[in-house]
Order: sequence, then C-alpha cells, then structure tokens
Amino acid sequence: MRPLKCVIFDMDGTIADTLPLCIESFRRAAEPFLKHPLTDAEILAAFGPSEEGTMKTLVPDHAEECVKRFLEQYRLLHRSLCPQPFDGIREIFDELKIRKIYLALVTGKGWKSLQITLEMFGLEHVFDAVEAGSPYRPNKPEGLCNILEKFHLQPQDAVYIGDALSDIHATRSVSMPIFSAAWASTAEPEKLQTAKPDKILFSVMELRHCLLEML
Repeated sequence: MRPLKCVIFDMDGTIADTLPLCIESFRRAAEPFLKHPLTDAEILAAFGPSEEGTMKTLVPDHAEECVKRFLEQYRLLHRSLCPQPFDGIREIFDELKIRKIYLALVTGKGWKSLQITLEMFGLEHVFDAVEAGSPYRPNKPEGLCNILEKFHLQPQDAVYIGDALSDIHATRSVSMPIFSAAWASTAEPEKLQTAKPDKILFSVMELRHCLLEML
C-alpha cells in the first residue's frame, strides 16, 4: 500500500456495537404493524439502504410512521444498549488526528440516526468528512468516492474499516483497501474471510497497531 493519508470508518459494528441496538429499534417500531414477530435474520436481510429504505421493505404500508418510531426507540435505547464506542476507538481517532491523517466516516445509517449516535458518543466534530446512507439503495461506493474527491486522493491513499461482507464488495468496486473489523458481538469472521479482505482484525488494539505501522 502507498503511504496512508486517510482512514475511513464504518459505524455499526466497527466504531461501536450498535447493531443489536438497531435490530431492537427496528423490531419495536415495526412489529405493532405486522401480524408476526420479526426475527433478527428478517431485519438484517432488509439492511443495505438507510432506515427509510429498510422500513419500506419491512412495513411498506407504514414506512414513514415506522421510521419515526424507530428513531424514538433508537434514542431511547441507545444509552442502555450501546452507551460507548468500543474501547480504544477514541484513542485511534486521536492518534490519526495528531499525525494529520484525514479521518472520515462512510455508513449506511441515515443522517438522523447517525446524528443521535455521534451526539451520544461526543463524536460530532471528530470526522473531517461524513457520508450517510441512502433510502433508495446501498451507496457506500459513492460515499467512498466522495471522500476521495473531497481530499484529492487516490483509492490506494486510503483504507476502509468495516465489519460486513458488503463493505468488502463496496471497497473492491472502487479499488480501495479494506480491513475487516471482526471485534463486534455480531461479527462473522468466517464469512468475511471468504471475500478476502486485505486484513481481518479481531480487536481494536490490533487495528491500532496495524494503522500505526502504516504511518
């Protein structure tokens, strides 16, 4: 890899263990309009677009109201289900800032839920650039390209840190290196390995050491 100039993070399952929070918020928002309980697998299968798009899949006739309910539940449950980022993440952000490395966030979350999480963690002003999800389709490749364009970088100048198979596919489509995050409670390292990321990392400390070696 070329000298690292930008580190781009995913949010859910990478910066914090927020996926259980997301799933429970979707369940509480959508189930009152359905005739059956939602399994985790059903909810996760609708992921890709932002919450607005997910709700259109889960409860198409009540999507707008369910998004409002989702955001209410997401804010309500956040402090108990996910009060802090993963241990060591803040320190990585601080070290990257000290070394003048661009720090960016590209997530499939919608802007409203993302703002709740950033405010909860006190990270509103940490990132040099942020790209949120689209209600219409998965849009991480576009988000990654927007970050590169903003800072006048080539794909090999940056690395993406994400926890999902879709993150690997997104980075491959724009020729960007990816380090797969496998430290969340929802991580599936065996599935990640099948897509051959540049690295699979099993702890935030491992990520820190890896990034510092590249600076």
